[in-house]
Amino acid sequence: MERDCPRSELTAGFYHHKLFHRCLGSKGGPEEVSMGGDQGLCALQRVQWRRKLALLMAFGIAVPALAFVNSYWREPWPTFYVSIEWVGIALILVCIAGRTWCTAYIGGRKKRELVTTGPYSIVRNPLYVFTLIGTVGVGLQFGSLIVAAIVTAVAYLVFRPVIMREEAYLAASFPQDFAAYSARVDRLLPNFSQLRSESELAIPAPLMLRTFIEACLFLTAIPIAEAIEYLQASGALPKLIELL
Repeated sequence: MERDCPRSELTAGFYHHKLFHRCLGSKGGPEEVSMGGDQGLCALQRVQWRRKLALLMAFGIAVPALAFVNSYWREPWPTFYVSIEWVGIALILVCIAGRTWCTAYIGGRKKRELVTTGPYSIVRNPLYVFTLIGTVGVGLQFGSLIVAAIVTAVAYLVFRPVIMREEAYLAASFPQDFAAYSARVDRLLPNFSQLRSESELAIPAPLMLRTFIEACLFLTAIPIAEAIEYLQASGALPKLIELL
């Protein structure tokens, strides 16, 4: 296992400042990521930045497009339509709780240690799993199973290369431990029978709060979907496409 060398706050800040500028020159290729160490970390951060940019672009395209999509279930099956929305809200809440749970275990330790307890004992990438669950919930706010499937598929396609690069970095940084871990725990399919917790956790409160607030952004899908529904019902927005 790697561990950080003791540094004063000033030295640590200078180290991360140099690392940031070195990351600017990294292309984020798989060869760089698989090297581990600072070079691999730089490449991995580049990939993660691209992921965030891709998600922002997808969000910017999806919201205007969904403004003209009508749910097939809204009028003939209103009870089912409302049920879809409530299931979506439940999934978003699971996402918020799950991502916060992950941070309790990974916060401050990510990429410095191989964390294999808590949510990481049941699946290798729980943050992405819970995010995908939240994405399904977001799609269901629009009352459409097809919309939920599309937005989740897009999110998965964005996350998959990042997951592969992150696992390549961990494999390079912790070759023996990660090999045993990946043989025991699936990448994206949780196995709750393998759950192992820690008796004590050093929880970074600021990071936990930030993760919770970021996860709560999924809830913004509720007023957005309601606003679109209201504008369509009032005739301000046309219903160009009807989806199941």
